[in-house]
This record gives sequence, structure tokens and C-alpha cells, in this order.
Amino acid sequence: MDGLLAFINRLGLARVAAMAVIAVLMLGFFAFLIMRASAPSLAPLYSGLSLEDSSAIVTELQAQNIAYEVRGDGDTILVPRDQITSIRMSLAQDGLPTRGQVGYEIFDQQSTLGATSFVQNINNVRALEGELARTIGSLARIKSARVHLVLPERALFSREQKDPTASIVLSVRGELSAGEIRAIQHLAASAVEGLTPMRVSVVDDTGRLLASGAGNGADGILASEGEERTLSVENRLRGRVEDLLANIVGAGRARVQVSAELDMNQLSKTSETFDPNGQVVRSTQTRDLANSAKGGDSGQVSVANELPGASANSGSGSSTSEDSTTTEETTNYEISKVTQTELTQAGGIKRLSIAVVVDGTYVADANGNATYTPRTPAEIDQITALVKSAIGYDQARGDQVQVANLQFADRPDLAAQGTASPGLFDFTRDDLMNGAEMAVTLLIALALVFFVLRPLLKRVLAPENKTLALPASAELGAAPGVPAPGQFGADGVPSTLPNLNGEYGDDDQPIRPKGDPAWMKNAKSMGEAQANTLRTVGSLVEEHPKQAALIVRDWLGSAA
Repeated sequence: MDGLLAFINRLGLARVAAMAVIAVLMLGFFAFLIMRASAPSLAPLYSGLSLEDSSAIVTELQAQNIAYEVRGDGDTILVPRDQITSIRMSLAQDGLPTRGQVGYEIFDQQSTLGATSFVQNINNVRALEGELARTIGSLARIKSARVHLVLPERALFSREQKDPTASIVLSVRGELSAGEIRAIQHLAASAVEGLTPMRVSVVDDTGRLLASGAGNGADGILASEGEERTLSVENRLRGRVEDLLANIVGAGRARVQVSAELDMNQLSKTSETFDPNGQVVRSTQTRDLANSAKGGDSGQVSVANELPGASANSGSGSSTSEDSTTTEETTNYEISKVTQTELTQAGGIKRLSIAVVVDGTYVADANGNATYTPRTPAEIDQITALVKSAIGYDQARGDQVQVANLQFADRPDLAAQGTASPGLFDFTRDDLMNGAEMAVTLLIALALVFFVLRPLLKRVLAPENKTLALPASAELGAAPGVPAPGQFGADGVPSTLPNLNGEYGDDDQPIRPKGDPAWMKNAKSMGEAQANTLRTVGSLVEEHPKQAALIVRDWLGSAA
């Protein structure tokens, strides 16, 4: 303990405190590094939350004793990455997050006892709006949605019925296409009784009108459908040709552009055709008529026959008979008839124009330099024939296919696509972020050690080293064969040493020989060393008087 106290006294209270502060700082820094390395990796659980949802989720996480972190304005919550799935399932069981919308659970949370019909109707509308907002918000391109429904009630004894309407405000990622907007309109219209897609207005979060909902936008919808159908046909044909060429010239070695002209007119045509040669007997009707007639008075009425007393044969005359037969035949024929109804739907291809640019080939020489070689006309003709077959080329409707061989500005990689396997240094984004974080931490640690800790330790330990050297320096005068400090003159040469002959001059100075012997050179060098030591000790005493006093006191105690 005495030695430790003496060591502390030699260092001084200020330096001991500095060393303690440095040790505490270093321990704290390395403890931070260890805790940072061992801390679990956090990932966003939910983002874009409302304050109500954030508060409810934080309360639930605290109840489950789960570590979390809130960032932003409270709209983003981070939890350990390996627990995200289980936490989301647990929160979903409790109906979180609600995203500020109330669904059909409003009827579970409220008692219907004593509730009026007005309150029930309001709750029904709120539930419909909340469920629609949740469903629309589940789409990939939608960040959040708000739905407002207007469901007019039918008045008693009124034949007129107002149509329901809806308005939707969307917060989107990027820009919605016409098809996605119509899908949202149909989704909302199908969920509300009596609502039509034409009565649903859609607005984005920037205030831009996506769908008017005025009910008279049939022409605009047809036009947008035509554009979407044209774009779909062009993308489908482009993808088909690019997939075909990728297997021939390589991936990324061909560029395809397709321009399609569609016939958006819908045509219905009905025609009837009669075939005179296709007669078929439908029915035959035959009728025979027989007629028989006799001559004389038989059957004749005359005055003589009517007189009284006249006999039946009183009339003399000859009698004749006549028979006739008539035959009638009616035949009905059916003539073959063809009735044809032709319905042409809108969207037929009227004309196609395709432009294909194909890169050449690259051959690496012995030095690794790639040389461009254009493709031969035979290869271009084969590619043109394949493209025509892929798109269903029809010369009658005016289709055009143009294939050109040009060198691309950016040379593709010479390695075959798909042959390169993942290497050792193929890192993911998370790996790169973790590596960068570790590198920055290591640089900070090295900078702290070399530029802060090392100079401080060197400065703290420097007085101790000089103090320990003081006794050795003080004993230089007592070394064997070295004169005492008072025996040197102004020029550093010993003043009391005799010369070789033992003779002294009148001023009691030794008579020096003409040549400097070896012992004199040695004495001179030793004197210069001791003088430098004395100057160093003097400067140390001037700079650190307290330390010098402590050293002298220690010497006095040791002598006693």
C-alpha cells in the first residue's frame, strides 16, 4: 500500500483522475459496442399509422413485454425482425391496426339495447365505409383510403328513388392506371346496394380527380378502355418477341417496339340466303271430282209435266247421259334458307407495326478485348421470319416488320446469362448495411484509441518516466572515472585533473599537453552528457516544481 500510495503521489491527483475518466470512457464505449452487436435487428412492424393506432399498438407491445422503437412522428413502429410475423398475428387478433377506420366491430362494441333506428343507420354507414376503406387499402398500390357513402332513404308514398353515391380519397404509391381506377369503382359499387360504378368519384391525395362519378362518363370510359386494350396488346406482343429473341441473341441484346392499331367498332350483321336448287317437297294434295248427267225429260220440269192428268212419260223425247271426271293436285315446296348473324366485338387488330433492333456479336481476343462483329443478312432474314410468325403477320391488313442490326451503346456482358452462380461477395442490402455499420464503428474505435487514448496515456505516463530517470541522472557524477560536477571548467574540460607530467601553472591550472589523449576526449564527452542531463533536470524542475519537491522529499525519507 505504501508503494501504491507513493506511486499515486508521484503521478498527482489530476493525472489519476484523468486516467480514471479515460478508463470509464473506454469501458463505456466498448460496452456500447458489445450491446450494439448483441442487440436484435429491428425492422418496421407498421408504417404510416395514425396516432390512435400507434398508441394502441404500443400499449399492446408493452403488455406483451416486447422491445420496440418508435420513429418518425409516431407513425412507424420497429420491433425485432425475427418476431414480426408473430406480433402481427397477435395484433390482428385484437383488430389492430384499425388504420383509423371502424368496421362491423362497431356492433360488437356497442349495446343495441335502447339504440334508435337513426343511430343504427349511422353505425351501418360507418361500418360500410370502414370495411370498404380497409379493403381498398389492402391493394398493393394504395397506402390509405377514406370512403364516404351517401345512402338516401326512400320517402313514404314516393315513387322516385335517389341513387346512392360514393366518394373515395386515396393515398397512392406512384400513379394508378385507368384499369385500377375502374376496379376500385366496381369494388365500391358491388358492395353497396343500388350503387353503380358511374356514381363513384375517386380523388387522390394531391387533389387530382381520377374519376368524376357524374354518371355520364360512358364515352370517357370507352376511350380509356380502348387505350388500355391497345397498351395490353402492344405489351403482350413485345414480351412475346423479346422472349423469343432472348434465346437467340441473348438477354438484353434486342430492343422491340410495337405499335398496334385496334378496331374499337362493334358490328352486328344478320343475313338470309335462299338456295333455289335446294327445293324440298313439303306437302302434296290431290283432289278428284266426278260429274254424271242424263238427257230427256228425266229430271226436267216443264208445263206438260205439271198439267193434271199428264203421265210421267207423256213427254216424248229421247234421253241421254254424260259422265265427267276432274283431278286436282297441289304440291308445296320448301326452299332452303340460311340465316346468319355475325357479331364482331371491339378490339380487333387492324394493323401492326413492329421495329426490332438487334445487337451484333462480340468476340474476345487473347488480350481480353472484345471485337464487335455485325450479323449476316441471312441471320437478319431468319430473325425477321421468326418475328413475323410470332406476331401473326398478315400482309393483307398492312402489317410492317422492320429488323435492323446496330451496335448498342452499352456493350452487354460477354458471360452467358444465367451461367454465373452467386459468388462469395454477393451480399444483400441488409448485409451491406450491417457491414457499413460495423465498418463505421470500427473506424470510430480505432480513431478513439490512436488519437484520443494513446496521446492521453502518453502524456499521463510521461512525468513518471522522467521522474524515474532522475536518480540515475543524478548518480552520473559518481560513476567511476568520471569527475564530479564541480570539477569541470567552462569549456567542459576537468579543471582539477593533473596532466601527464603532474605540473601546474601559475594560475593553478594544469599544463595541458599539446595533443588530446584518449582519456581527455572521454572525459569531455562525459562532461557534455552530464551537462545536458543537468539542463534537462533543471527544465523538469522548472516545469513541475511540485513533482520535484515530492522527489526530494522521497529522497530525504529514504536517506533517513
